[in-house]
Order: sequence, then C-alpha cells, then structure tokens
Amino acid sequence: MYYFTQYDSPIGRLTLGCKEQKLVGLWIEGQKYFGSTVPEERIPGDGLPVFRQTKEWLDRYFAGEKPSPFELPLAPAGGQFRQEVWEILCGIPYGEVMTYGAIAQRIAKRQNRKTMSGQAVGGAVGHNPISIIIPCHRVVGARGNLTGYAGGVAKKRWLLAHEGLDANRFFIPKRGTAL
Repeated sequence: MYYFTQYDSPIGRLTLGCKEQKLVGLWIEGQKYFGSTVPEERIPGDGLPVFRQTKEWLDRYFAGEKPSPFELPLAPAGGQFRQEVWEILCGIPYGEVMTYGAIAQRIAKRQNRKTMSGQAVGGAVGHNPISIIIPCHRVVGARGNLTGYAGGVAKKRWLLAHEGLDANRFFIPKRGTAL
C-alpha cells in the first residue's frame, strides 16, 4: 500500500509518497513524471513516522541547514542504472554541482567501461522520484546550463541559489530539452 502527504515549501506544494515506511517519492507540484513510480492507488498517511521525519528534514533544508539524504529511509523505484546515478547524486555536497558528463565518467569507471552516455545519465537524473532530497537539482550541463530538471528550470535555479550558489553563474538555454 502506498501512502501520501503534502508539504508546502518555498517552491510550491510537494507531494511525498511512501511504502512500508520508506520514502518512495517527493514530487514538486506540476513536475514531469509526477508519481510515475507509484503504480498503485495512494491513500492519505499524514501522521506516518517517515513523513514526519521527511517534513523535519525539509524544514531544516529550507531553513538553510545541510541535512544529508542518508538520514532518511529512501527507496526510489528504478533499475540498477538509475539506482547508480541516484546514489552518485546523493553524494553531491550541498552547495556544489556536478555535470552529467562527470556522472557518466564515474559510472563508466564503476562498470569498467571506457565511456558512458551523458544522455543516459540525463534520463536517470530526470526520472529521479525523490526530488530535492536526492539532489538532482545539483546536476548541470557542461557549460553551466540548467538542463533537465523535471520540476522546472526556475525551481532548479531557486534551489541552487538557496544553497548559496551564484545564480548568475548558470544560464537557461533558449532551446532544447531543458525547457
């Protein structure tokens, strides 16, 4: 059984999803793939411990603290490749960014391959079902372009600025897959 609750944040309403006391989703209202990894009907579960813990984590994050994703019982649904990408995302420090290409290089090295597609990494990053906590907003294009955020590029920029990054350092492409 899947449960859900909502959290009002500075970037809009967030929907949290859990199964068996593990967080399986955190979606920004209106984001692409909203709830796509939760196939069953969801029922309200406002008082569940995992939701209280997650809301406390979010309160701390939005207050400017630097909570770790590893503090929460996360269980994002996805295949092995996506799980590898999301694990790398969890290791990107607060207030720092990594490129899709750098993530692809790490995965290639882990898998003992010469190369890995940055585009494949982008697909995994874009399908991250636990936004903000698994910090996919910390992934940028090679030249500092803000691409691939399912919650919207403006929210990605807000989150990066919230973490102390100079928003002028990044740009929003006029065309392409980021929009």
